Amino acid sequence: MSTDGLERWKSKIKTLAEAIRLIRPGKRIYLSDGSTVPLALIPGLVDPMAPLGDNEIVHLMTLGDAPYTAREWAGRFRHNALFIGHNTREAVTDGRADYTPAFLSEVPRLIRSGRLPIDVALISVTPPDADGFCSFGTHVTIAPAATEVAELIIAEVNPQMPRVNSPARIHMDAIDAIVCANHPLPELPARPQTEATLAIARIVAGLIPNGATIQVGIGAVPNAILSLLTKHKDLGIHSEMISDGVIDLARRGVITGKNKALNQGKIVSSFIMGSRECYEFVGNNPMIELHPVDYTNDPFVIAQHDNMIAINAGIEIDLTGQVCSDSIGDRFYSGIGGQVDFIRGAARSKGGKPIIIIQSTARGGSISRIVPRLSAGGGVVTTRGDVHWVVTEFGCVNLHGLTVRERAMALISIAHPKFRGWLMTEAKKAKFIYGDQLESALDAPAFPVAAELRARLACGTDVVVRPAKLTDETLLREMFYRLSEETVYRRFCGIIKYMPHKDLQRFCNVDGVRDMTLVATITRGVVDRAVGFASYNMNPKTGYAEVAVVVDDEYQRRGIGKLLMKKLTELAKARDIKGFTAYTIGYNSPVLGVFRYTGHTVEAHPEPHGCTIRIPFSEHTPHAPVPAIESVVASVP
Repeated sequence: MSTDGLERWKSKIKTLAEAIRLIRPGKRIYLSDGSTVPLALIPGLVDPMAPLGDNEIVHLMTLGDAPYTAREWAGRFRHNALFIGHNTREAVTDGRADYTPAFLSEVPRLIRSGRLPIDVALISVTPPDADGFCSFGTHVTIAPAATEVAELIIAEVNPQMPRVNSPARIHMDAIDAIVCANHPLPELPARPQTEATLAIARIVAGLIPNGATIQVGIGAVPNAILSLLTKHKDLGIHSEMISDGVIDLARRGVITGKNKALNQGKIVSSFIMGSRECYEFVGNNPMIELHPVDYTNDPFVIAQHDNMIAINAGIEIDLTGQVCSDSIGDRFYSGIGGQVDFIRGAARSKGGKPIIIIQSTARGGSISRIVPRLSAGGGVVTTRGDVHWVVTEFGCVNLHGLTVRERAMALISIAHPKFRGWLMTEAKKAKFIYGDQLESALDAPAFPVAAELRARLACGTDVVVRPAKLTDETLLREMFYRLSEETVYRRFCGIIKYMPHKDLQRFCNVDGVRDMTLVATITRGVVDRAVGFASYNMNPKTGYAEVAVVVDDEYQRRGIGKLLMKKLTELAKARDIKGFTAYTIGYNSPVLGVFRYTGHTVEAHPEPHGCTIRIPFSEHTPHAPVPAIESVVASVP
């Protein structure tokens, strides 16, 4: 910096008390956010001798204490939360502070337009570079907009603030007063993992393809998701925030950003919160680039990335798909933030997936987060028209394009099992679903992901064999009406023209022990299609289960029936079923051939009009383990 620049810099340096005396009563004050909260300036605000009064303090979530929200300062300050953090939540709940719900992408425009006026900006920045520019450090977010319109800018200059690459900077000549500081940045503690958070993370990780661009937020589930992506390749990041999980993947070479349409090769975010190690990594790192939220959160910008995966959390979701994310009933808890920005951007991305993650229960498992209707006072953040993927620890569903009946059934299928009966009853009362819809047994196990099998047929088609879900009724209905008369005759031992809901639903409502239905599906574009299913139903008196299998005519003789029977046999043996029985019309050679893939002797007993089949499982045959989904990749002729 030139000698003249140094002199101008020194002339701006003031004591904390001198700097705070520049703020007049009644002015609206912006505090920089998150890990850049100006910790050295805040004590001056709550100094009893400070000439302040009737001042509004505006900011997003900050780390550390917020003493200006204490009851004793209610006459001096009124806080306006653009996103409610743990340090301001009590004041908002108690009515001593306000909450402004807004899409984060629109906050800079609100500030610049004067709709959200800012008179004073208290910020934390780095020391100036040779050209006199200071970095906003680890939080850019809305700071550029606030400093553009503020009539007074007071900056704490902290040499421990990392200089993070960004097109947004502030020149020292724009700063009116400088307070020297030297303190470490507040850190964001990692939240402990639970079985539920890990289960959600495993499901979400399975939805992310190689080469995808990801947006992920704060919390135990996002951290767990990132930890499970170490075997992915060429991921990109375009996110509102990043933390330690992103840094770890960058170090491993998993994140390259080479497939990004914009800012190729860069990890793009608006702010950073994490550990000291995280802050050290981002300082002067050419791979990291921070932008204001009107860029990072612009749905148009987000949508330009192919395979954009947006992962956001909900507090509560009703059976029609409305998501509440900022309140618990009428008690405001957090904020709209960037959820809708990224949900809408990802929805318009080629191959994009907008994902809402939500644990199935709250309060120690005493209440369901999937509810018939949102709690009284609960606000809709993400509308039912915006919601696509919803993930709990019990599975995932895609609600986009589904009817209300299909949505309700889909969400019930991933609710905690102990609440599914209640949800089904309430859905019937609301006329959301069929009045005669069968209800799952209370002891029915959760959807067994470990019972899935993925395979590639010789023709190159990928197929998934998995247990049927309540939501498969439409898939099986469509498959039934594709079957030829001959296939229907062989499977159902008679001529059946219709397969109405009352008959079809029994295949989708299984307990996974006494009865089971496996469905084979393929994916065409974004749509799943059932191409086969097999089922068994155990006779408790004999311990044997009656078995049947059918494959879509177009996919017969491609190995799908063999896959179904192999997997069905494994599951039956693991559940101590003694064997299978079946009845076929005539001498059904194709079916007999498929039955041989149980790996056991097929006893065929011809009768006048058909054939009775018995397949005993040898008592000496060890139970076949149920393989994990990752371990089964077969090539089937």
